[in-house]
Amino acid sequence: MTPDDVLATACQDVGLEAARTELIRAGENTIYRLPGGIVARVTRAGQVAIAHREVAVAGWLAASGVPAVRPADLPVSIVGEHAVTWWQDLGPHARGDLNDLADLLRRLHALPIPADLDLPPLAPFTRLLDRIEAAELLPEDGRAWLLDRAAELREAYQALPDGLAACVVHGDAWRGNVAVTTEGPVLLDLERTTVGPPEWDLASVGVSHTTSGLLSHTEWTAFCEAYGHDVLDWPGYPVLAGIRELRRTTFAWQAASSGPEALAEARLRLECLQGRHGPRPWPWASLG
Repeated sequence: MTPDDVLATACQDVGLEAARTELIRAGENTIYRLPGGIVARVTRAGQVAIAHREVAVAGWLAASGVPAVRPADLPVSIVGEHAVTWWQDLGPHARGDLNDLADLLRRLHALPIPADLDLPPLAPFTRLLDRIEAAELLPEDGRAWLLDRAAELREAYQALPDGLAACVVHGDAWRGNVAVTTEGPVLLDLERTTVGPPEWDLASVGVSHTTSGLLSHTEWTAFCEAYGHDVLDWPGYPVLAGIRELRRTTFAWQAASSGPEALAEARLRLECLQGRHGPRPWPWASLG
């Protein structure tokens, strides 16, 4: 079934009108705006449990006073292997900045781990091997190299040094997952929320400074001051950064078939990891 088909069935199930929907974004999830201030999020196949958890996390954040996207008062719809979750439309909004992200992460990480949500532990290699295997344009020698690198990082992850106390982590922390509404900044995209080291979220931002150079030294310093901690000082940062780099590279290969520019970016990222473009930072383009 296409996302449009899934949405039409789900709308019928909950009594919503599907004729006047507006596509907001088509990616790993497909997001639509519906009349009446409702946003629908159609998952890819096999994400039903994650969809239920995302809605539960949003409710917990609302009760905890952390600004985040709010679920609509509708049940999760199950259509075949897909789930459709319903959300309150944010209304007019802009992308958040680094200070917004730092403040929201600090507030999230300070919350007690909720016992009633049964959040899973962080699994930083989720879907990574699937992406490597499924990348149609990836040369076989590159595929073998990425698989070896993933195995190396998996072993290193098991031996991480002590850091900050484990907490609820967002899982996909970057400016694109913060929206500034008329009521202030809110967190978006809660599907990767788990329990793990807060350094995982901080490293997600850190690689934009140390790996791709998309964040200047001034911007990174301001982010650290706003959050209250510099993850680059932690001895385990290179391991988490390495995993983040690998995830960003496999994501690029996942999108490589969309055109020549995407393929060139995927090749560049692989060559950088292989040491063929000198030391970091590398000229990686933003895919977000």
